[in-house]
Amino acid sequence: MHKVVAWSKRRGFIYPGSDIYGGLANSWDYGPLGVEIKRNICNEWWKRFVRDREDMVGMDGALIMNPRVWEASGHVEGFNDPLVEDKKTHERYRLDHLLEDAGVKNAEAMSLQEMSEKIKELKLKSPKGNELTEPKMFNLMFETYLGPVKNEENKVYLRPETAQAMFVNFKNIINTTRQRVPFGIAQTGKAFRNEITTGNFIFRLREFEQMEIEYFVKEQDWEKQFEYWLKEMHLWLEHLGISKDKIHDLEVPKEELAHYSKRTVDIEYDYPFGKKELYGLAYRTDFDLKNHMEASGEDIRYTDTETGEKYVPHVIEPTFGVDRTILAVLLEAYNEEEVNTSTRASTELSRTSSAQGGDIRVVMKFPKWLSPVKVAVFPLLKKDEKLTKKAREIFENVRNTYAAEYDEGGAIGKRYRRHDEIGTPVCITVDHDTLEDDTVTMRDRDSMEQKRVKIEELKDELSKILNS
Repeated sequence: MHKVVAWSKRRGFIYPGSDIYGGLANSWDYGPLGVEIKRNICNEWWKRFVRDREDMVGMDGALIMNPRVWEASGHVEGFNDPLVEDKKTHERYRLDHLLEDAGVKNAEAMSLQEMSEKIKELKLKSPKGNELTEPKMFNLMFETYLGPVKNEENKVYLRPETAQAMFVNFKNIINTTRQRVPFGIAQTGKAFRNEITTGNFIFRLREFEQMEIEYFVKEQDWEKQFEYWLKEMHLWLEHLGISKDKIHDLEVPKEELAHYSKRTVDIEYDYPFGKKELYGLAYRTDFDLKNHMEASGEDIRYTDTETGEKYVPHVIEPTFGVDRTILAVLLEAYNEEEVNTSTRASTELSRTSSAQGGDIRVVMKFPKWLSPVKVAVFPLLKKDEKLTKKAREIFENVRNTYAAEYDEGGAIGKRYRRHDEIGTPVCITVDHDTLEDDTVTMRDRDSMEQKRVKIEELKDELSKILNS
């Protein structure tokens, strides 16, 4: 894990937030290459689950909503975690997590009183070995105020999930589109939770991004649709290059279900710090739409155009965390390989004078569609104007189609290693032979194999490789 965190900063993927001021607890910024990974994931998700489907529409809701939304959804009253504090250091912890670490099963389902009694029974201490305060419930929503006066009347919340904007716009979307049940609403965007315990890099954040779907169905169809979406989520993970043997489905026990859920499956991933939730799939019944209908006084029932029946649809909710996706992708892609001279292509040896036998190369084996840079173009020598001019021409031609970089700094072998380390699938080298026969060397990231390709055939070759 520490290698991936260090690599992320060194190569411009993820930086500590507010770094020059000493940072901010569990705040992270996506750098030039990290934001490309993030956009690739979000754009591919949107294409796969919205644009390529007739039964899905998208929206983009506000971060701040009428506070009555969160009252109706149950978040104001029920979106709480049990909090304890170290009496000496004053550090705060989620009590259910401490109990689970101490071997207590289903701690989430325990009442505050039961947790308090368990502390005494186990003589539970903080991770620093100090006594703990009595537990209390802590609401996870960030509070802020609208307007210049800070009082209860003007109190609002930063949204803790993207789902509610889709529920409160259900009627608008039905009235302005031709969608009919079953259909879904999709949204990507930021959510905020004032987590008691953060950590593990970008795994648990107070400011995070979600890709979420609310799929509206008839009640009698929910089980079929639930299984369908569970399969779709696994196919998406396969598309991301996540190892199947590191993915596990956890059927959440009834006593641990969220207040809105009748069934939830957590899709877990084997992170270095343990098996933890990556995605979630929930059957929310008609809880949200009914509550909003009652609280707002608006009739948001759906009318079946064929039968005339009016009813409140039930909801299947697939939730995909963007940041947790990125972390899993980075962990999967990160590889350290020993490279011996006997295994290198002879062409690379001849052009990589600095290469030494037995090198360890770091290579990010992203799926090609996911790589932040698809193609790198090098002149063999920086000081040769004919080579740099030709390499620039090729770069300008390639970058119109693919995310590309021009790189002329350092020995050619070091440039190969640099692009291995950021996951560039293809490197193209312009050398003196190029000036004679209009061919370039194309090098594959994973195998390190090289071949000569005519410049006029370059785009076709790249298409075969990068679109495979």
